[in-house]
Amino acid sequence: MNTNESPIIVGLDIGTTKVVAIAARKNEFGKIEVVGFGKAESHGVSHGVVQNLEQCINSINKAIRELRENNPNLEVHNVYVGIAGQHIKSIPSRGDRVRTNAENIITKEEIQLLITDQSKTHIPAGDQIIDIIPTEFSVDNHNNVPDREVIGMNGTKFGANFHIITGDRTAIRNIERCVADAKLKTMDIVLQPLASASAVLGDDDLEAGVAIVDIGGGTTDMAVFVDGILQHTAVIPFAGTNITNDIKTGLGVLKAQAEQLKVQFGSAIAAEANSNQYIAIPGLKGLPSRNLSTKTLSNIIQARMEEILEYVVYHLKQHDLDKKLHGGIILTGGGSSLINLKQLTEFKTGLNTRIGLPIEHLAGGYDEVLANPMYSTCIGLILKGFLDIEKSNISYQTSNAGAETITQPGIGASETKTNQDTETTQAAAVIQNAKSPAQDLFDEEDFLKDEETERVPRIDISKRIASIFGTVKSSIKELFTDKEDETLN
Repeated sequence: MNTNESPIIVGLDIGTTKVVAIAARKNEFGKIEVVGFGKAESHGVSHGVVQNLEQCINSINKAIRELRENNPNLEVHNVYVGIAGQHIKSIPSRGDRVRTNAENIITKEEIQLLITDQSKTHIPAGDQIIDIIPTEFSVDNHNNVPDREVIGMNGTKFGANFHIITGDRTAIRNIERCVADAKLKTMDIVLQPLASASAVLGDDDLEAGVAIVDIGGGTTDMAVFVDGILQHTAVIPFAGTNITNDIKTGLGVLKAQAEQLKVQFGSAIAAEANSNQYIAIPGLKGLPSRNLSTKTLSNIIQARMEEILEYVVYHLKQHDLDKKLHGGIILTGGGSSLINLKQLTEFKTGLNTRIGLPIEHLAGGYDEVLANPMYSTCIGLILKGFLDIEKSNISYQTSNAGAETITQPGIGASETKTNQDTETTQAAAVIQNAKSPAQDLFDEEDFLKDEETERVPRIDISKRIASIFGTVKSSIKELFTDKEDETLN
């Protein structure tokens, strides 16, 4: 895709501790160039679920305002939004179709009909389908057929196994309401672990078998891939905020102090902490300061991290996946920056572990701030947007004035881009200037110094991303837009 023709996609990550908005486009080599960055402390969100709409809207507005202020050339109207939370469920399903003419080749339209049929699957009351993801296809007696090979085959019968991802209808609508009230249009709602996976996984990872463990502020999200196929997703209701609260309660400090203690002095392995090192905590309102042991701090952190990892092991063993992950575990999300977490994960799971950074798709010269696992979801949301473009779900056009105007269906707004070199030069300054108070408190890029991260060569990026997100996501929103939904959007 030529850079001058590339639209701008905005990812919006609404988390428990932070709201991040990143705007990016693709260069002529298919790599992502970040042209806008905004971040704000999140309020009104608990364990990934919006609890207070007004507070959440304010947080979104702050992140978007920062993005716009740091790059005045950007006009942001449409966003791709992530979703997580304990309400997310994965329902296994199976669908088959008998063909009247076995000699005709299977078409894309037939595959679409097979997938659309899954929209009729019974789901729990009060839930809504977020995504329908085909896993393994079959044609007559041929099983485990890759999705890219089904089209063009012939046979009497073909079918597939599916993961149907559902979520609480109210939780989904609350996200849509917050985005709409922030004067933005939701282009798609994407499961966060799948977004993170697309940002940090390579083809070799998917083929070898990996579990991506995204440790956020409110939840820890899992997605397991074997032979390039999504096998399991799960949401663990413990994450970074729980660790912070444990420190607050256990050491009798303020929440902000607990967060700083975790990030600056905490370790996931207490044995690695210096038992002779103490931290001076200022007293409140004239009270004397206190000295706290880093060993005690790390004991608190390790106890909670071990609990989270026990859930990870449980999910892997429950689905007989623990022996199939030759690529091991990939940790990402802001919580994965914790010192010695990689080593603790390897000890508790018996699997090789690395930290996944969202640099796989970034163009050279990206700002080091982005080389941080806390931005994996947002980069993945942007990748989902470009995947939709490749599927012709979004259209754009170029004006005659030397600037690019991007238009998207269903909205009359546009984004106007000025000279490409000017925006690219701005990108580093945009990111550096966009550090919010939330980042100052939890500046996680400083805590990856003990980790070694490999960059996996890029091979057929669009197919890899499509295999992670599935092949039908763009149509789900239309399938489940009823009159009641329209009144709420």
